[in-house]
Amino acid sequence: MIIEKVFKQFPILHSTTLELKKIEESHLQELFAIYDNDKVFEYCGIIPKHNLQTVQKMIAHFERDYSKKSRIKWGIFEKSQSEKLVGIIEAMDFNQKVDMVTIGYYLAETSWGKGIATEAVEIIVKFLLEDVNVNRIQAEVMPLNEPSKKVLLKNGFLKEGLLRQASLWSGKGVVDLEIYSLLQGDCKHDLQS
Repeated sequence: MIIEKVFKQFPILHSTTLELKKIEESHLQELFAIYDNDKVFEYCGIIPKHNLQTVQKMIAHFERDYSKKSRIKWGIFEKSQSEKLVGIIEAMDFNQKVDMVTIGYYLAETSWGKGIATEAVEIIVKFLLEDVNVNRIQAEVMPLNEPSKKVLLKNGFLKEGLLRQASLWSGKGVVDLEIYSLLQGDCKHDLQS
């Protein structure tokens, strides 16, 4: 794993319709609209934030986590919407011993069902496998979160199984989680077939 590709300079990633980049103070209103919606976090281990100042402080927390090399949060921006922040995708728990990373993502409710999460995951997977040389990308999903599972399956992830009562998620208590993964070898096999 070439961890410097992630943490030396904040990587800006693109597709034809999306840009993944750092969330700045200027995105506060859009960020607040995401965090202020209880529906967005129904299946996440994140507690919604209904206070603008709290969300404003979170931007500094994103920066702090990045500086500590523990987590990177990209804002998902739609190019056609004048660079509007429509969601967040993150990579965390970088395990350099086994070249593994965990990803997570959530979108503003107005952006659901448009293929944005699928495309954002595709962008980040390509970056992590090709540039960072990660071997395993995994995601943990609550069993009822069907849209998120579809996003992962469309991107070639395999469901490995159910972790029963395996994690304590904020606002949810102890939860069951399905684990999905994608290995670098899975993608090489796809290219050959």
